[in-house]
Amino acid sequence: MANDGARAPQGGGGPVRPGLRKSLGVGDGVVIAASSIAATSSVGVGLGLTAGVVGLHLPAVTLLAFLPVLGIASGYARLNRVEPNAGNAYTWVGGILNPWLGFLTGWVNLVGSIVFMAYTTAITGSALLQLLGEAGLHELAGLTLDPDSTVQTTLIGLLVLLAATLVAVRGVGLAARLQKYLLVFEYLVLLGFCGYGLFAGDQPFSLSWYDPFAIPSLSALAQGMVLMVFCYWGFESVFSVGEEVRHPRDASRAGTLALVAVLAVFLLAGTAFQRVLPVGELVDNGAQGLTYFGHRLAQQPLAALPLIALTFSAVASLQAAVIPTARGNFAMGRDRTLGPVWTRLHPRYGTPAAGTLLVAAVAAAIALLCLVIPTVTDLIGAAVNSIGIVVAFYYALTGTAAAVRFRHLLREAPAQALRAVVAPLVSALVLVALGGYLAWSFYTSADHFELSADNGWFQLLGPVLMIGTGLVAAAWARWVRKSPYFTTGRGTDAEAADLTPAPAA
Repeated sequence: MANDGARAPQGGGGPVRPGLRKSLGVGDGVVIAASSIAATSSVGVGLGLTAGVVGLHLPAVTLLAFLPVLGIASGYARLNRVEPNAGNAYTWVGGILNPWLGFLTGWVNLVGSIVFMAYTTAITGSALLQLLGEAGLHELAGLTLDPDSTVQTTLIGLLVLLAATLVAVRGVGLAARLQKYLLVFEYLVLLGFCGYGLFAGDQPFSLSWYDPFAIPSLSALAQGMVLMVFCYWGFESVFSVGEEVRHPRDASRAGTLALVAVLAVFLLAGTAFQRVLPVGELVDNGAQGLTYFGHRLAQQPLAALPLIALTFSAVASLQAAVIPTARGNFAMGRDRTLGPVWTRLHPRYGTPAAGTLLVAAVAAAIALLCLVIPTVTDLIGAAVNSIGIVVAFYYALTGTAAAVRFRHLLREAPAQALRAVVAPLVSALVLVALGGYLAWSFYTSADHFELSADNGWFQLLGPVLMIGTGLVAAAWARWVRKSPYFTTGRGTDAEAADLTPAPAA
């Protein structure tokens, strides 16, 4: 297959190595990272889930969860500066710590992203059905339209997933431009309504909302933080396109800028929601929380704007999830830990088109399997907790890899070591403790398995399957595909950076 993006290894010898076109700047990176985080979707869906755990302490848990995520982001940024790679954490953890851990990092990110895409199709469909309801259309061909029905919302969402995938095949430049317009509209609506809600709300403001010591229990703190870590999840998507960014520092700046912007949005939204809605109403409305919030603040047609913003956010996050997932698989296919289909680049667009379409197809299949869960709210609750645990662990592995890689800075440049070693390592320890405690609390909360979103053993099924299938896939890559990645941690990547300690900058 023709490959416009191929390039030869340094030195001019050896086989052509599949590569991606460099076409992105800082602004594009911010858009991709912010779209992947999907702040509007997190506000519209995640705040209600988190409030159900921590009560009136959304701002406190938002700030607490940001700190370890920022520490991990610092590790990502430093690693990306010395080795931009489409595989990012998969490549770095494999080369620095252990190839098996590296493969698992890539695998759980892959599976977690696909599960995210699967349930985001339902969120997208739900938002579109809510929009039809706002327009007065509640029934179609004798069928009552229900925005909380996983069957209806998933089928509609799958059509949106197909469209988003086709745009992603055309290239990240086109996708970033489309996401930029969607993102500007989302943020203007979100900031406008939340800013107005701060003053128009009738719930009494309290500084205790920002007090982490007022959170009801250690279990609530752990689950609330994991949920919020999940809400921040996606900033690293900009590092998945690190080979397509013109300069490695641009990806690092973009990831940090997106995180700080999202922190401000989450704090504003959490405070505004609690000023406008009693916590019971916020929890009860679940996946339709942003719509309810808009109705409390405005009349139609203005009340529909938050719902339109939620729809745009869901569409953008679907597309933003397809792009880094396909590129992570591209890196794994390049190392022969996955099959060669993932390395096939489109002859015209220079994108991993086959892998992009395959990722979307697998996500669609999982979305259809998820129809056994009857309501969108239950589906979101089950998926978010499951993905949150594995996100905490693979972030922790990446932070540990950064600390090991740059440990020489502790004696050579202590100031730099704070960001490259200390912050990632401390953050990794915090995330391991949170994920481990939450997994243990799920395990001890039930004495039998039940196909229910509030069953602890069912909540653990997702992480167990992700890790279990990852071990099987790793064994297949190691002994059947005989990938060199498992002996060197570097695969066949002739351009990979040397991982011996570099002198202090």
